[in-house]
Amino acid sequence: MDSINEIVEEVIKRIQLQNHTFEVEASGRHVHLSRREIDHLFGSGYQLTKVKDLSQPGQYVCKERITVAGPKGLFQNVVILGPERKEAQVEVSMTDTRILGINAPVRESGKIEGTPGVTLMNGATTVSLDRGLIVAKRHIHMTPEDALANNVTNGQIVQVKVLGTRPLIFDDVVIRVSPHFATYMHIDYDEANACGLSKGVHGYIIK
Repeated sequence: MDSINEIVEEVIKRIQLQNHTFEVEASGRHVHLSRREIDHLFGSGYQLTKVKDLSQPGQYVCKERITVAGPKGLFQNVVILGPERKEAQVEVSMTDTRILGINAPVRESGKIEGTPGVTLMNGATTVSLDRGLIVAKRHIHMTPEDALANNVTNGQIVQVKVLGTRPLIFDDVVIRVSPHFATYMHIDYDEANACGLSKGVHGYIIK
């Protein structure tokens, strides 16, 4: 009888786990530009060219690419994500910061006060940012409905087990809740390699 109960409990756990998992995506280095940088790098009034939608509604990959340069090194063909923002932001991995030679902090997107700047280049045209270089804090975009189902709130810090080929528990993951979001977890390539992430891999919050 005990073994039957254990089987039933295991089935229930699997059903619950399946209903509360979410896809985990790896986010490579990228740039968000404001109108100031777009005008300077591509010409006054230039409009970025949308080529592919991202998982988050209204966010997209642009055709244009630029170079991101630091005192020690640079990255060419860095993707620009649209739409344009009020202020430019460059998101890289911790490994990338060492190549650039800039000690960037781990921050949530948009929280760039006190962050270092970096140089953006389009051919011979350059623009220097006074701030905006960050290592993005790992996070989960979540709809209000999924936040309720997972019993979490906006800004809450949780642990997440990612079920890659090298399953790994990530600590210090921030929940970001909005009706404008689709539910996905975002990590950078350093973190993705650590857990053996591939497309379609899911994770779940550990209570």
